[in-house]
Amino acid sequence: MLFNSYIFIFAFLPIVFFGYFYLNSLRLTTAAKAFLVFSSLFFYSWWNVAYLPIILSSMLFNYVIGNILNDNFSKIRIRKKVVLTFGIIANILLLGYFKYADFFIENINMLTGSSLPLLHLALPLAISFFTFQQIAYLVDSYRGETREYDFLNYALFVTFFPQLIAGPIVHHAEMMPQFASKWNLVKKYRNIALGLFIFSIGLFKKVIIADTFALWATAGFDHAQTLNMLEGWVTSLSYTFQLYFDFSGYTDMAIGAALLFNIKLPINFNSPYKAVDIQDFWRRWHITLSRFLKEYIYIPLGGNRKGEFRTYINLMATFLIGGIWHGAGWTFLFWGFLHGMAMVIHRAWQKLGLRMHTLLAWFITFNFINITWVFFRAKSWDDALKVLKGMFTGNIVLSPAWQQKLSFLSEYKVAFGAWLPSISNDPYTLYWIIGGLFVTLVLKNSNQLAERFKPNWLTALYAAVLFLTAASSLSKLSEFLYFNF
Repeated sequence: MLFNSYIFIFAFLPIVFFGYFYLNSLRLTTAAKAFLVFSSLFFYSWWNVAYLPIILSSMLFNYVIGNILNDNFSKIRIRKKVVLTFGIIANILLLGYFKYADFFIENINMLTGSSLPLLHLALPLAISFFTFQQIAYLVDSYRGETREYDFLNYALFVTFFPQLIAGPIVHHAEMMPQFASKWNLVKKYRNIALGLFIFSIGLFKKVIIADTFALWATAGFDHAQTLNMLEGWVTSLSYTFQLYFDFSGYTDMAIGAALLFNIKLPINFNSPYKAVDIQDFWRRWHITLSRFLKEYIYIPLGGNRKGEFRTYINLMATFLIGGIWHGAGWTFLFWGFLHGMAMVIHRAWQKLGLRMHTLLAWFITFNFINITWVFFRAKSWDDALKVLKGMFTGNIVLSPAWQQKLSFLSEYKVAFGAWLPSISNDPYTLYWIIGGLFVTLVLKNSNQLAERFKPNWLTALYAAVLFLTAASSLSKLSEFLYFNF
């Protein structure tokens, strides 16, 4: 079941909303929580009920391990570090089996010349997200930072449907007090209005903006045989904007849907393409993943406490893990390596006390992000090199409509021919690219709009226009990009 579908918006979400608050109005708090857990599991298993035993088993296993780490099972006496290590390894093995088994076999076959058969396992939906979330829970339990041990509450923490599939990755400590608060058990009309407002923004981002850029990104990466220079840049920029509007749109819808139930999820994006250096970018992009990588990988590795060289190693290791977490492929690992190198260079630059003009810093950062997204998106090295070759060595071909005014450019090997023949016949493609830059760099993001939200007729009209525009295109269903990770 997709957020951007009629069945979710007009059936599932209203039924769960009214059912949850109706049970709470009868003071059946436990039944209301159970109803929300059941609804979330129904939402999860809508794609494939075969996924359900995996998340249930994972949830039960981590609940037991977390209780052992908190001495909640008093008869069990065992070293906590051993239990924590066992729990983390078990989670990683589960993720590794489904996500990386074929990748591992393919590389063994390539290195040894063997022909081991691939398993062709279907990747369980959201396994990367609920695995990281529960690893964080185990570490927090080991540190004594968790205070809630009721299984129903834990199940709600793991399965709460707005954030279940693709985050934000939440902490146990930031969610449990909200689920336990008696003030959150009644409808709050401001939260409902704000939730619908943010949800409408996210729906518009996904259906109207992201899915439009997807057409050109898909054509350039997956279908075109060669790309000229303009096509190469349109392809890469289309994916850069598609990914942002797709995932930030999902996050907005998740935050908006959660607010209907008086639950505040953490923000996950804060205008990342405004970043003026790579560290600034990771403070703005997929914020909850950055938080996880910092708190549960970078700092445990030693962070910046063990000397400069060790800090560089820790940064690189963290981003390599972040890269391979996104997907089982060498292109993802290389993407992580490039970002790790950028972080190392940025830190060294700061240590030297060097400075750069803000506009130049933004230009370099944005283009680095755009170029590295090519490896993130490409299904193979050949696809990545095809796009990069077009971007930097392809022929410059402009629309024939400009030939009369720009004919002097022919002396500089600029040709005039069909407009973006390999990826688009749409004359407005370039305007969409410019519009994507304008929206991401100039307009306020959804977090800023939410901070200034006032429930009046103007905001209602704004949300209604966005919602109805997006709803008119819901028949063209498409999954969110991060469902693949």
